[in-house]
Amino acid sequence: MNITTETIQKALQTVNDPDLKKDLVSLNMVKDIVVQGKEVSFTVVLTTPACPLKEKIRQDCEEAIHKLVSPDLVLRINMTANVSSLRSASPMLPHVKNIIAIASGKGGVGKSTVTANLAVALAQEGAKVGIIDADIFGPSIPTMFNCESAQPGLIQVNGRNLILPIEQYGVKLLSIGFLTPPDDAVVWRGPMASSALRQFMTDAEWGELDYLLIDLPPGTSDIHLTLVQAVAVTGAVIVTTPQKVALADAQKGLAMFKQKQINVPVLGVVENMAYFTPEELPENKYYIFGKDGGKVLATRNEVEFLGEIPLVQSIREAGDSGKPAVLKEDITAKAFKQLAQGLARAVAMRNAMVEKTKKVEFTVHTAPNH
Repeated sequence: MNITTETIQKALQTVNDPDLKKDLVSLNMVKDIVVQGKEVSFTVVLTTPACPLKEKIRQDCEEAIHKLVSPDLVLRINMTANVSSLRSASPMLPHVKNIIAIASGKGGVGKSTVTANLAVALAQEGAKVGIIDADIFGPSIPTMFNCESAQPGLIQVNGRNLILPIEQYGVKLLSIGFLTPPDDAVVWRGPMASSALRQFMTDAEWGELDYLLIDLPPGTSDIHLTLVQAVAVTGAVIVTTPQKVALADAQKGLAMFKQKQINVPVLGVVENMAYFTPEELPENKYYIFGKDGGKVLATRNEVEFLGEIPLVQSIREAGDSGKPAVLKEDITAKAFKQLAQGLARAVAMRNAMVEKTKKVEFTVHTAPNH
């Protein structure tokens, strides 16, 4: 049998992306097929470096070629990634592929902890990641990344002075916490806080990013509206804990993104502090705040349940010491890595199947004079 690039391509047309349910060739994921005698090499371009199905896709490619072409071929498959994006060229954050809002209905559910660990986990997989700490009144990202005393630099680009984000653990960071003394309270009205967020997006040199995570304040506020009016948000992640009161507030946060005039896809729900696991008994799970609340919330709203994070003392210690828990090798790191893969997968599927998000245009209604 004469083996050519065409015969290899034909075999790979039988291999489907497990999520997108289409073959790799029609999805334009197969590149650079080279046949040299009994050796075949090609590249598979995944939609994210954090693809949880990377090995399955590799095995499916090997099986298809050995079955349909020849079992004797030596295969060299290079797995690479080009993160998908639906963002059009925009003057604001022009080189950022995906903007992801991380939100919660109420404070204290660990939203910033989830944001920090998600970002580091995505960076560990090879993605280019940034965080905007938009929780203007309670910025905790500088503490979680052990850089409270850091100060962003300035760089001149085309005659403009732009803020240069701090970089830590492979993640680019901007927070109001870098610009105010750590012990001072930020006493700002809503418009000032919104203006700070806008400045982090318009007057900063982010460079190329696959994912920019926006750590939003709890609840629904001016900041949320500023975000969806300023940029087209790829999607939102809702963080909750299993308690009834947290779930009720998370439902409101989720509903805000689904409102007709806002219409930001909800990528999924994360349940933090899902169960308690003592360090000396890692197999034991104690559901001290209730069970499956996040799952129920996701099912009820027909959105993805991205995963649950255990309540482990090391997460709190990691946050306080400024070293995100995902940097260790334990049960918590594993949970956050799986969560990051789930999020990357949700973004890829959203970009393949759902229309572009548009910036929100609000009409201001004024009360009639009496």
